Amino acid sequence: MNTYLDFEKPIESLDARILELKSLNDNAPSESLLEEISNVEKDIKIAYQKIFSNITPWQRTLIARHPDRPKTKHYIENLIEDFFPLSGDRSFSDDKAIIGGFGKFRGKSVLVIGHEKGHDTSSRIEHNFGMPRPEGYRKAQRLMKLAEQFDVPVISFVDTPGAYPGVGAEQRGQAEAIAKSTECCLSLGVPIVAVIIGEGGSGGAVAIGTGNNVLMLENSIYSVISPEACSSILWKDTSKKVETAAALKLTANDMIKVDVVDKIISETLGGAHRHQLKVIESTGDEIESCLNILSNQHGNDLKHSRQERYLQIGRSGLFSEKLSTANTVLNNKYGITKNKKLFNYKFLMQLTLIGAFVLMAIFTWIYFIS
Repeated sequence: MNTYLDFEKPIESLDARILELKSLNDNAPSESLLEEISNVEKDIKIAYQKIFSNITPWQRTLIARHPDRPKTKHYIENLIEDFFPLSGDRSFSDDKAIIGGFGKFRGKSVLVIGHEKGHDTSSRIEHNFGMPRPEGYRKAQRLMKLAEQFDVPVISFVDTPGAYPGVGAEQRGQAEAIAKSTECCLSLGVPIVAVIIGEGGSGGAVAIGTGNNVLMLENSIYSVISPEACSSILWKDTSKKVETAAALKLTANDMIKVDVVDKIISETLGGAHRHQLKVIESTGDEIESCLNILSNQHGNDLKHSRQERYLQIGRSGLFSEKLSTANTVLNNKYGITKNKKLFNYKFLMQLTLIGAFVLMAIFTWIYFIS
């Protein structure tokens, strides 16, 4: 049964009509019914075009979180042959929020790791809603080092609201585990292709999403913080989440403008949650294209180019010259804030010199008068 978001409600009645007509046609086939089915399908396509032609960042956030959107498990089932899962961090336990293992991707051996959210209540609880604990990231490090040892490329699927913020996770070194996992990604001498398939939340996403090529599905998001959490921190109120989502610049189009991702993978009209197999197949095509190029590069070149990619972001700043576009929404909503320099050192020096001359003149006058 399909789940419909609020802005998809016009589609729900049309889908119900399609099912009704198909049921009638199965019982008593007729040309008129087939024609009516065709007309309703056209209406559905027009409705989707109207909805998705003017979609907001907050609506994309809702699509990225859609329960029917394909998860890492679906990508593995449809793209990876002979998948052999590996578990545990060899230190504490196995974290099922991150799954990983070796398999064949279109004839080539690969390591696959990814966040897994689950698809129903029981599986979501089992996988902790895709929020890894430290042992999940340590498992990812262990598997990535194995991939390097056997000279096998890494495919990473990113889909998490963020790392788990529980007390136990912090006690076991959550921040250190994320940092070490990111460092491990940067230091590997094998190709890494990361794909943001849903939510890319904060360091929890970066920890396994630091790749030579970073791909992003059209209706996925990538942000340092969720819109609700950001709104809660800034205004002590989550009601501004819609405006915050726009200001955060978290969509695929925003990310490609600042070179955080390399390519956007188009989703069939209606989103990946409506056309799972088509989107999974097109994602596989893009991954294959990236791996074909990266496989011709030497291990040290792969490592150094990956490191340079992220160091350059740090050197120039995420938005650098494009900073004005990042602030457009905030300026429109809350007014333009003028850039003010705290100190103008040149003016301060001139003022000091003038003051010194004035003081000298006063002391000289006093000396001669007296």
